[in-house]
Amino acid sequence: MKRVYPVEDNCMGCKLCEVACVVEHSESHDILRAYKEEVTPVSRTRVEEKGGVSLSLNCRHCEEPSCVFACISGAMTKNDDGIVLVNEEKCIGCWMCLMSCQYGMIERKMINKTASKCDLCPDREKPACVEACPNRALVFEERN
Repeated sequence: MKRVYPVEDNCMGCKLCEVACVVEHSESHDILRAYKEEVTPVSRTRVEEKGGVSLSLNCRHCEEPSCVFACISGAMTKNDDGIVLVNEEKCIGCWMCLMSCQYGMIERKMINKTASKCDLCPDREKPACVEACPNRALVFEERN
């Protein structure tokens, strides 16, 4: 399965991956509207910075996803392609998935109190975060 992998040496902490994610998952798909008019945009990727080193992180789409096992409403599922998804209509906002994720890659959407996480941009050939990165600090590839 293809996943998004960070390339630590190339990341400069510009956070364009976060911006691209917000815009891709916004209703308008417009950068200004997404940030100025839509309510509380949530990026599904996060740039971590420590001591001059930065790295963009997102859901690892685990082989055995603890978030799916912890979800009491059945909102978190793993599809046949191995992608872990959230069905917001089923999510009850108990945050068990958030607490169980060992990578801390599940966010809270405060507007409707549901979980939010990377879905690998299913309508795109390459996730928006990967496409937006100016330094190729994110790659979308299959590894063993």
